[in-house]
Amino acid sequence: MARRHQTIKDPAAELRLFRRRAWLLLAVMALAGVGLLARLTFLQVLQHDRYATASRDNSIRAEVIAPARGVITDRNGVLLAENVSSYSLYVTPENVPDLDATLAALAQRIELRPADLERFASLRRGRPRFEALVLRRHLDETEAARFAVQRHRFPGVELRGDLSRHYPQGALTAHVVGYVGRVSEAELADASAEQRASDSIGKTGIEKSYDTLLQGRVGYQQVEVDAHGRRLRVLDRILARPGTPLRLNLDVGLQRAARAALAGRPGAVVAIDPRDGAVLAIVSEPSFDPNLFVGGIGSDDYRRLTDDPLRPLLDRALRGLYPPGSTIKPFMLLAGLHVGAITPSDHVWCPGWYTLGSSSHRYRCWQRSGHGRVDALRAVAQSCDVYFYELALRLGIERMHAELGRFGFGRLTGIDLPGELAGVLPSPEWKRRTRKAPWYPGETLIAGIGQGYDTATALQLAQATALLASRGAAPPARVVPPPLGRPPAHTGEVPSIAAEHWQTAIDAMRAVVSPGGTAYKALAGVPYSAAGKTGTAQVFGLSQRPDDRGRNAPRHLQDHALFIAFAPVEAPRIALAVIVENGGSGSGTAAPLARQVLDAWLQPTQAPTPPPDTTP
Repeated sequence: MARRHQTIKDPAAELRLFRRRAWLLLAVMALAGVGLLARLTFLQVLQHDRYATASRDNSIRAEVIAPARGVITDRNGVLLAENVSSYSLYVTPENVPDLDATLAALAQRIELRPADLERFASLRRGRPRFEALVLRRHLDETEAARFAVQRHRFPGVELRGDLSRHYPQGALTAHVVGYVGRVSEAELADASAEQRASDSIGKTGIEKSYDTLLQGRVGYQQVEVDAHGRRLRVLDRILARPGTPLRLNLDVGLQRAARAALAGRPGAVVAIDPRDGAVLAIVSEPSFDPNLFVGGIGSDDYRRLTDDPLRPLLDRALRGLYPPGSTIKPFMLLAGLHVGAITPSDHVWCPGWYTLGSSSHRYRCWQRSGHGRVDALRAVAQSCDVYFYELALRLGIERMHAELGRFGFGRLTGIDLPGELAGVLPSPEWKRRTRKAPWYPGETLIAGIGQGYDTATALQLAQATALLASRGAAPPARVVPPPLGRPPAHTGEVPSIAAEHWQTAIDAMRAVVSPGGTAYKALAGVPYSAAGKTGTAQVFGLSQRPDDRGRNAPRHLQDHALFIAFAPVEAPRIALAVIVENGGSGSGTAAPLARQVLDAWLQPTQAPTPPPDTTP
């Protein structure tokens, strides 16, 4: 029987193997211990400051303090723009567990318009998650109370007391003061810290021109918060600096008188003090309530304004372009006298029409029976078109363009309001550039009576009138006086005109409001000396029929009514321009309106200031 062979192990060898493995394990454990100790040393010693700061940041939040926007008043201290207390709802995204569910729950308790949600979404894309973002402004007291009693259900959402912009004069000063609105997504990239903090920016008018001054400087504070983002206490604070208050040259009483004179008719009135360029009144009608735009206008309200055929959002004083019509004639007379194309005693025969050479085309005078033999004063007083056809032909279009341009026609006045248009003062070069066509002699005649391609704003006409009233000394028009007022972009180039020529033009304008003048009835009996010029700008051309003066044209094709004036003549304190769209004649519509404005300024009453006008 075979014997099984059994291998006998060596105990000493096994012991040596065990010891080697034990030492290896010990070495690995020691190495791991050293590594762990090194990491702990790195975190606890070398990175102590970093993680200590991070720990503090979990309970301390930096907040921006929006400054109070500067108030705006008229020259007498009447409030035009102020700040009123309101409630706003803020959301801090990183403290909200489920943002979509929270917004849905909030919408069941307070009104959240699509515009509010879109605005909040755009803010989230551009701001850090720890920053509190405005969700809804201008909560009324009922909505604020409804949220406050359920505040515990909405972690990361808080109700704050804010200051909101308010315009107590409403539609009366809407175009000149302007309004603030929410910073749009396009504006967000270039927005200042102040605009981001207040979430608003000046959109139009003085609010836009002087936004930087009105905004002020932001403040900052460190706030301790709990795990839900609720503020516990303020640790440190740097106060915000309020915006600079602005006192305008505007006079609310005169502004109200000018608007009342327009009586709801589309048009514009601009009144300037020739002594210092102060804008005393600047009215565009129809107007709108600027308070609708603060915090974001609703779609229905905005559609109502944009769909209105009378275009209440259009600032007709700065952006309405109209043929100046016969209001250009005093400046044409000055140009002719200055360059020697005519003298005060030169006479022109007016049969009621004018022809060029052998052409059979008749350029008609508004007085179809003609004015007979007229000189400079009678030509302006009775607004003889034939006289100015002849003068235009003697001047030529190039000299007309140069001379009238010095009075500000065809260029920006540089007023400290945004959006001004320059109008058109035509020339052959302008026509080649814009119309790709040559200039014709007949166009020179038409330009001589302020028709054809000529367009101007009410502001340009008022500024030119102020220059004439002051014999070239009036500074550019300004809404905000120095030292805060923005300096003009340019001062213009008033020609050095002989004193006797200034006097002839002024005497001619005085003749307009004297017996026999086109505005005599409108200004008869005023207790102050005045000078003016009527204008009736055609919206469509008259035919060659002698009896066709557009009497049967529809309302929107009726002539625009214009009037320029200044008073008192010896020491002018007001120069103005009036435009009434489709108002008919300057003498019948615009001149009586201008008298109401002149009377309001030169014969002020002691009656108390009426309540703010908020009717759009």
